[in-house]
Amino acid sequence: MSRYARQIAVQGMGAAGQARLAGAHLLVVGAGGLAAPALQYLAGAGIGRIRLVDPDCVEDSNLHRQTLFRLSDRGRPKAVAAAETLTALNPDCRIEPLRQRLDPGNVASLSAGVDLILDCADSFAASYVLSDHAQDHGLPLISASALGLQGYAGGFCGGAPSLRAVFPALPRAAGSCASEGVLGPVVGTLGCLQAQMALAHLAGLDPSPLGRIVSFDAARFRFGGFDFGGAPEPARRIPFIAAEALRPADLLIDLRAPEEGPPLRAEMLRLSVDEIGPDTPRPAPGGRAVMCCRSGLRAWAATERLAASWDGEMAMLAVG
Repeated sequence: MSRYARQIAVQGMGAAGQARLAGAHLLVVGAGGLAAPALQYLAGAGIGRIRLVDPDCVEDSNLHRQTLFRLSDRGRPKAVAAAETLTALNPDCRIEPLRQRLDPGNVASLSAGVDLILDCADSFAASYVLSDHAQDHGLPLISASALGLQGYAGGFCGGAPSLRAVFPALPRAAGSCASEGVLGPVVGTLGCLQAQMALAHLAGLDPSPLGRIVSFDAARFRFGGFDFGGAPEPARRIPFIAAEALRPADLLIDLRAPEEGPPLRAEMLRLSVDEIGPDTPRPAPGGRAVMCCRSGLRAWAATERLAASWDGEMAMLAVG
């Protein structure tokens, strides 16, 4: 029997669907816990090409959930180690590993020529950068997030509403896997959902996963979900930018405490989110108010506060 006989037999797939998978080119951002099951199922299913982007190296704390890696991979670039595992699984799937960090400055080049973007970075800033680019270029985006015992996976853009349409506001603070923890099966379940959504879209299965979110609550062993096909896009979209895109006339407001990192440039203000308001200084003509923080959460909150009293141009900068 051929390698793909069992999935070709699935109703709606057939040889034509398998051919679409073989001709597909994916961008996968992140090679961690979400990507571990997603990449194995996608490569195993016969996806033609995968561009895999991750800046990090394998650490001990990854191994309980990032099942692409072994003890011998510690210290190696995740993208490279993952590519070797996936090539051993299915040499017909060509993996292009890139040890890079996605940012607004390279999203266009990283997504050039791809048919679908899989967001496995589990980062607020990365997700919105990917969503903005996908929405502008008609690319489908399968994004997921997991924390603790809960998470979701959804299909955005590519004709469906963007991430901003579904999540137009962010919390002032949010946990991370390092601070709040995450169980391997939780993040693995959501990565599997991402793989299923990607395969369904690429193979042309009906109904499309675009415009739908599936949630998972492991504490109560419950799945949920909803359609968001009619969600309106926000009237205003304040973008994330790369540090290299700062203009001389921009007013840079660093929301980080001094111990969080050195200043990005000498001419800047250090303020907290709560200090942003009607009395906040404005940029020079031709400049933007650029809010800077580590993850993008404080920058998002600060632009919302400033937008309540000023309609000038703004941008956000997440320095990681």
